[in-house]
Amino acid sequence: MNFPNDDTGNVLAEMAEAGINLNEIHDVVFFQLFEKKEQADKFAQHLQSVAPDMKVNVHPDETPNIWDVDCIVRMMPTYDGIVAQEAEFEQIADKFNGYNDGWGIEA
Repeated sequence: MNFPNDDTGNVLAEMAEAGINLNEIHDVVFFQLFEKKEQADKFAQHLQSVAPDMKVNVHPDETPNIWDVDCIVRMMPTYDGIVAQEAEFEQIADKFNGYNDGWGIEA
């Protein structure tokens, strides 16, 4: 498989090289970071109201005083799909003073 030469493309290429079948549905985790727990909680509550089937987990990040919201989406990890989903989360997180911090596949 050929992927664009950017962060998302590079991660997908590494996953393919590691033997992960990218033509299957996976739990893809999108990470959003917030400086305050209240912001993270409000973001998570918003997601649960608009996408009740989405798994959302709020927890302290490894960085002190930062809160992480893991958003798990069952999807085929295509380049375009990942980029579109990251952009959507980024736009929503921004409304709660948060930002996107990448993604990964639960293996």
